Amino acid sequence: MEIITADIDQLPNAAWQLIDFLGEKDKILLFYGEMGAGKTTFIKVFCEALGVADTVSSPTFSIVNEYHYPEGIIYHFDFYRLKNQTEALDLGVEEYLYSGEYCLIEWPEQIPDLLPENFIRIRIEVQPDRQRKLTITKD
Repeated sequence: MEIITADIDQLPNAAWQLIDFLGEKDKILLFYGEMGAGKTTFIKVFCEALGVADTVSSPTFSIVNEYHYPEGIIYHFDFYRLKNQTEALDLGVEEYLYSGEYCLIEWPEQIPDLLPENFIRIRIEVQPDRQRKLTITKD
């Protein structure tokens, strides 16, 4: 599935399209894109669509943030600063990934050997006209 957004006002619609696309067990979402592509911004809108009332922010330094929504917990990871996969293991990433809760992961390429078999890949690309293209696939 592809979604093109012209500006930030269209992100809630894109978030709802993603929610409609997800199956009941599609809880591991991997976000790919260059720095500044809008991964954290989209995650914030996605969390708001699910009913998160907390402030959603980048877990760049904490590595993981936890948000509560009416149906459970959302774990938001940013692995950009990891030096190796052992750091993610030390954090207990496997417990999070197999918790049955949403895990939204920025920079998943930092932990390739730790990812579960089933996940949703979301690639965010900045287009020449500054629009964003979201390509969403199930793996």
